[in-house]
Amino acid sequence: MTTNILGITMGCPVGIGPEIILRFLAEDRGEGDFLPVVLGDPGVLARCRDELGLSGEIVSWQAGDPVRPNVVNVLPLSNLGSQLAWGKPDATTGRAMGGYIESGVRLIRQGFLAGMVTCPITKTALNLGGYPYPGHTEMLADLCGGGDFAMMLAGGRLRVTLVTIHVGLAQVPSLLTAAKVARLIEITGQALHRDFGIATPRLAVAALNPHAGEAGMFGDEEERVIVPGIALAAARGWSAAGPFPPDTVFHQAAAGKFDAVVCMYHDQGLIPFKLLHFADGVNVTLGLPIVRTSVDHGTAYDIAGRGVASPSSLAAAFELAGEIVINRHQAATVG
Repeated sequence: MTTNILGITMGCPVGIGPEIILRFLAEDRGEGDFLPVVLGDPGVLARCRDELGLSGEIVSWQAGDPVRPNVVNVLPLSNLGSQLAWGKPDATTGRAMGGYIESGVRLIRQGFLAGMVTCPITKTALNLGGYPYPGHTEMLADLCGGGDFAMMLAGGRLRVTLVTIHVGLAQVPSLLTAAKVARLIEITGQALHRDFGIATPRLAVAALNPHAGEAGMFGDEEERVIVPGIALAAARGWSAAGPFPPDTVFHQAAAGKFDAVVCMYHDQGLIPFKLLHFADGVNVTLGLPIVRTSVDHGTAYDIAGRGVASPSSLAAAFELAGEIVINRHQAATVG
C-alpha cells in the first residue's frame, strides 16, 4: 500500500451526507489503520455543523498533505455557499456530487488515496448536473475504463450480488442470459477470495421464479438460463449451488451456509438484505481496479438538516474499505 488514506465523498450537499460524515468523524478521528479525508465542500460541512450543533474543526487538505488528527480534513471541491436548502437538490448540487466522485477516482489512481467511501447521491440531480448515469456503480465503472463490474451488498450475516441492477422489473427476464449469470458468479467468487479473504467461496444462486420455476410451471428461466449459467461458471472454475427458491435461499445464507447469494434482480436481493442490515449494510462495487464502498441508504431528503441521521452505515463502509485494501494488498503480495 502506498497510503493509508481513504477518501469519503460528501454525496449530495443537501442530503444527509454532510451530517453523517460529521457524526462519523466525531466518533472516529483517524486513530485506526486508515485515515479519513472528505472530498466535498467545507462551507456546507460548516453550515451543517453549526445548524445541528455538531462538533469538528474543518481544515483544508490537499493531495500529498498529511492528515491532521482530531479535525475534519476536507479537500475543497465546491463552494456552494449558504443559499442551498436541505432536501432540495438541483443541477448545481448534481455537478458538485459528480465532481466529488471524479476526484476520488483520480486521487486513487494517482496514489494519494487507498480507496474511497461514498455518501449517497440522487440520480436525478446527477443527471441534471451533466452526468448521464443511472447510479454510482455505473459512473465508477465508466471512470475506471469499463469492464466487468457488479454491485454487492455486504453485511455481517448476508452478502448479495445482482445480475441486473437499475432496470424496470418487467425488463428483467429478457435481460437474463447464461453468460451474465456465469459472469456474476465469477466476479462474486473472485471478490470473495481477493477482497474478503475467503479461500473457497460458497456461492448460492437464487432462482427468478417462485419455487425455482416448479419444473416449468411458473417459468422456464431456471432451466433455460440460470442452470446453463451455473454450468458455464463451473467450467471456468467457479462452483455455485442452485438455483434455489428465493423464499428459502436467503435464510440459508444468513444462517451461514453460503458466503453470498447471486440474485437475478435488484429488489430480490435488497429486500432480504435490508431487512437484516438496514442500519449497517455496505454497498461494494466489485470488479473495479479501485476500492470503493458506500453507505447502503439514500440521501434521505425527508430528514436532511434535522439532526437525526445515523452514521452507522458510513462507519461500516469505512471499516470494510480498509479491510478490502488490506486483503487486496496481501493477495497481491502472495500472488
